[in-house]
Amino acid sequence: MTIVYLLIAMTVVGLIVGALAGVIWKGERPVGVPGDYIVAVAAAIATGLLDWYVIPAMGFGDTWKWLGVALEPPLVALFVLWLIAKARQ
Repeated sequence: MTIVYLLIAMTVVGLIVGALAGVIWKGERPVGVPGDYIVAVAAAIATGLLDWYVIPAMGFGDTWKWLGVALEPPLVALFVLWLIAKARQ
């Protein structure tokens, strides 16, 4: 059941980052409105799942797992959108 909550949380994080993309890039969205949402949600879910499974497998405790799941997905989603924006220029 925890994975369901994780997926829901990462989807919400991705949607928030996708919405913020228009504010950050001041109207010139990297992929367009629906594309930004899709890319941000996919990046957040992938990063959240990787953090959830890889951090404990590396021997780190639950504190580091939760910290990684909380901080890394929005940063990676923004980074991926930034990379797409730079690649399109």
